Amino acid sequence: MALIKTEIEIEKIRTSSLLVGKTIAEVARHIKPGVTTLALDKIAEEFIRDHKAKPAFKGYHGFPATLCISVNEVVVHGIPGKRELKEGDLISIDCGTIIDGYFGDSAFSFGLVPVAVELELLMKRTHDSLLKGIAIIAAGKRVGDIGYEVQTYVESFGYTVVRDLVGHGLGSSLHEKPEVPNYGRKGNGAKLEAGMVICIEPMINLGTRQVTQENDGWTIRTMDRKPSAHFEHAVVIRNNGADILSSFSEIEQVINPDILITR
Repeated sequence: MALIKTEIEIEKIRTSSLLVGKTIAEVARHIKPGVTTLALDKIAEEFIRDHKAKPAFKGYHGFPATLCISVNEVVVHGIPGKRELKEGDLISIDCGTIIDGYFGDSAFSFGLVPVAVELELLMKRTHDSLLKGIAIIAAGKRVGDIGYEVQTYVESFGYTVVRDLVGHGLGSSLHEKPEVPNYGRKGNGAKLEAGMVICIEPMINLGTRQVTQENDGWTIRTMDRKPSAHFEHAVVIRNNGADILSSFSEIEQVINPDILITR
């Protein structure tokens, strides 16, 4: 059963999730050609700890870093390391925090300019698919309603939806029930109830939806090595809609001429 959160719990998740947005914004200020993904990870960890919080991903089932940084054909769970970013890269950053025992979780994708038009459109449409999925939320709806909105929108452009990985509930654990696929049929799946907190996170591929896991046990790549984009919000279900607990506003305000930021 999905956990129904109290208003106190919801505000704790909101506080943690808002810090995630601030952290990704801080990282975005430092994205440039030649910077390593490990250097960005260190910036994120220091920022989170300076705000009296803990990185949610570091040590989670053995994950070694604060951020998942996934570049180009890496869909999710990219491990920060010595890789240097270069012009034209699509960089997806997924971040989690823990404050007072409650988790925040959000993700955003950037382009390192100059960005190919097809990648710019992939990021924009993945971002928009997230908002479309959120827009239909209300108590009584089903997770399949969310997935249907995401899937039909992105597939209209010829993109594919990753099916091996899904969104999830969020609270005092990083991953709770229900699972929230980015594909589905209207009226199917778990019922949304007021007070549920879920993460919706479209992972949309330019080519095939098929993915493969690398030998490191984490990195997920597209099978055809074509790029993938990833955006994520944490939301609480209300009777008449969704209340977005995470935020992209700080990210959208970042001034960095080296990157393209979808708005």
